Amino acid sequence: MIHPSPARTSAGPRTCPRTGPRTLAAAALTAGLLALSACGGTPAGEDARAGEAGTEGTRTVSTVNGEVEVPADAQRIVVLNYALAGYLYDMDVPVAATIPEDADRGNQEFSPLWGEAPEEDGTEFLPWSADGFDLEAILEAEPDLIIAGGWGFPSFHAEAAYDDLSAIAPTVVVDKALPDWQGQAEFLATEVFNRPEAFEEMAAEYEARLGEVREVIEVPEQPTSFVSVTGEGTPYLVLEDQGLPLMFDALGFETNDIAARNELEPYQPGGDLAELSTEQLGQLVDSETLFVMGFNADTASVEALKDEPAWSGLPAFADEHAHDLPYWALRHDFDESLELLDLVEEEFGR
Repeated sequence: MIHPSPARTSAGPRTCPRTGPRTLAAAALTAGLLALSACGGTPAGEDARAGEAGTEGTRTVSTVNGEVEVPADAQRIVVLNYALAGYLYDMDVPVAATIPEDADRGNQEFSPLWGEAPEEDGTEFLPWSADGFDLEAILEAEPDLIIAGGWGFPSFHAEAAYDDLSAIAPTVVVDKALPDWQGQAEFLATEVFNRPEAFEEMAAEYEARLGEVREVIEVPEQPTSFVSVTGEGTPYLVLEDQGLPLMFDALGFETNDIAARNELEPYQPGGDLAELSTEQLGQLVDSETLFVMGFNADTASVEALKDEPAWSGLPAFADEHAHDLPYWALRHDFDESLELLDLVEEEFGR
C-alpha cells in the first residue's frame, strides 16, 4: 500500500458550507489602514517599490475578478491558502504570512517539503476559521500583495471577502477552476511574479520524473478511481477531469468516468469532489483499482475500511487492489507531486 509520509501531519481540505460573513466592513478596513499609517506603518499600496499605476513599479494581472494592479517587487506577501504557499517558496518569492492548512484547529506547521524557506522568509501564520479569514490579523501583517483563491475551502472565503481584502492590499485570486498544479504555478509565475523561468524549471523537473516513473511501474488492473473519506466516514468521489486523476492518467492509469456517466455534481460549485451515499458507493464505484485517502487529515485507510460491508464488496477491495494515499495527494502542489511520484514508484515499480 502507498502509505502517507509520517512527516505530513497537518490537516487538509474542508467541506464546510460556504459562509463568508465579513468581520470588518471595507470602510472600516480603509480606516484601519490610515490608522496604521499614522502610527508609522506602511499602508498597502504605498510601498516605495510599488510606484505609480502603469509605471515600472507595478504590473497589471488579469484575474477572475478583473484586472489587478500589483507591485512588481512585492516584499510583504500574504498567502490565504496554505496549498498555494509552496509555489512562492519554489519561485523564491517572499512569503510574509500564510494561513494554517486547516481552519480552527490551530495546527501551525510548515510542510517539511518547503525546507528552510519559511524560516528564512520569517513567514508567520495568520488565524482563520470556518466563518472566514481574520481580516484584522491580515491588516496587521501590512501586506503589499495578497494571494488568495485556489482549491478548497479558502477559495470560498476569498470570493466572499474579496472586496475587504482588496481594501487592505492588491488581491490576486487564483482561479479554482485551474485543473492541476501546473495551471496554478504557471499563473503565479508568469502572470503575477514575472518569473516564467521558475515555472519552466518546475515543469521540466516534473515531466522528467514523471517519464522515469512511467517507465518503471506496472500499472494494476484498470480502471481506477479515487475516494476521499471524512473522519465521520462520508466518502467523496474525486472528479475525474482534474488534479489527482489527471496525474495518474499521465502515468498510464485509466481513471473511471463514474462522475460523468452518472452526472454527479460537485459538493460545491466548481469543486473537485462529489459526495456519495453508502448506497451510491456500492452501486457506482466499480473500478478495479481504488485509491483511498483521508479528508482534512489521514482519517481513513484501506486497513480500517476493509471489513466494513459498504467497502468490502467493492471490486477493488475484493481483489486486493485498494491502496492508500496521503490526504494531501488530493490537492497536491509541485513539491507534493514529486513525493507522490516517489510513492507510486515504490508501490508499483517492477
